[in-house]
Amino acid sequence: MYTQMEYAKNGKLTEEMKLVAKIEEVTEEFIMKGLAAGRIVIPKNVKHEINSIGIGEGLTIKVNANIGTSKDICDIDLEINKAKVAKKAGADTLMDLSTGGDIDFIRNRILREVPICLGTVPIYQAAIDAQLKNDAIVDMTEDDIFNTIEKNAKNGVDFITVHCGINKLTVETIKKHKRLTGIVSRGGTFLAAWIMHNGRENPLYENYDYLLELAKKYDMTLSLGDGLRPGCINDATDILQIQELLVLGELVERARAFGVQCMVEGPGHVPIDQIAMNVQLEKTICKGAPFYVLGPIVTDVAPGYDHITSAIGGSVAAMSGADFLCYVTQTEHIGLPDIEDVKEGVIVTRIAAHSGDLIRRKRIASRWDYKISEARAELNWDKQINLAINPEKVKTLLEKRSPTTTAEKGCSMCGDFCAIKILKQYMKSEH
Repeated sequence: MYTQMEYAKNGKLTEEMKLVAKIEEVTEEFIMKGLAAGRIVIPKNVKHEINSIGIGEGLTIKVNANIGTSKDICDIDLEINKAKVAKKAGADTLMDLSTGGDIDFIRNRILREVPICLGTVPIYQAAIDAQLKNDAIVDMTEDDIFNTIEKNAKNGVDFITVHCGINKLTVETIKKHKRLTGIVSRGGTFLAAWIMHNGRENPLYENYDYLLELAKKYDMTLSLGDGLRPGCINDATDILQIQELLVLGELVERARAFGVQCMVEGPGHVPIDQIAMNVQLEKTICKGAPFYVLGPIVTDVAPGYDHITSAIGGSVAAMSGADFLCYVTQTEHIGLPDIEDVKEGVIVTRIAAHSGDLIRRKRIASRWDYKISEARAELNWDKQINLAINPEKVKTLLEKRSPTTTAEKGCSMCGDFCAIKILKQYMKSEH
């Protein structure tokens, strides 16, 4: 059985390619060429029945929502509800980052109950199981890691984050170049600690060909994780981040040669003037591989507002060529998000993605803006509500702040002095 990339390389058009081309309003040949070159991915495990989405060059920007339990808060029903709310709010994909409770059960419930493209980070489960079994994360074995990855693949997970770019060389660099916040990636920390403790190479890097075999068997997309992403503005675009990116560039080429779809994850905390450069670096070093960014968060001073700081960065990243935005909620540096945090996080990240699409896919994206602007010009409040990115919020605010608004009357901001209404009156009197 071929992967989507292999079908594309052999000129074979699949149903998944046809669907993505239709959704994106591009030719089927465009999708096929992008897949063959590794500049587009269609993350869909052969064992998972979902509608396909495309991520990458020339396509609309996609949005991911992270959910998952923690050791302190482990309510499986709550996480399932978060998954459903995220999908309803417009998330294109979900990632289950559970670290508490029965992780296998949680993952399989999401796969069964929420029909959406799903990603995971298997190293979390492998490390947690090792800690429960041996009382130490660094005692996990290569078999523990790869057995967990294979279990995720068999379950139907569509893409996995794998921190292959942290190797013995990068760990030595970590020792020499101190950071203010060190390593903030959990997966990156687990593997860096494992390398230091065991004095051995990262199993995901050393046995990368075996990882490719597992991914190929299920056509599971690899998301090459940025284990050394900067965790604060002070650490942005430093030698550690760039050194890991160089390793990932090598691994992208090896995956493409093997027929395995992959994308590359990116920072992190980045000042606004470095975002475009970071995107260009990834696109150059990784030869156009789809770029999946967390945020980026553009300032460290706004805990409680990091959904906003990341949406600012996400807009710039999207405009500059990033293909896939991972949401950040307002509780990013505070605690586990609740349902409302998840919903708001998805919506503000969709705003960032759409802002980028207005630059990159203007012909398609601008239709939405045109329609809502047309409704605003007509003082058609019902149409404005229906076209809003969050209709419920607009309806609630309108009923609360402008309860007497009608098609003929402006909102409580301007009332009888509504500029649109006044101009309409005088334009009519001219005729």
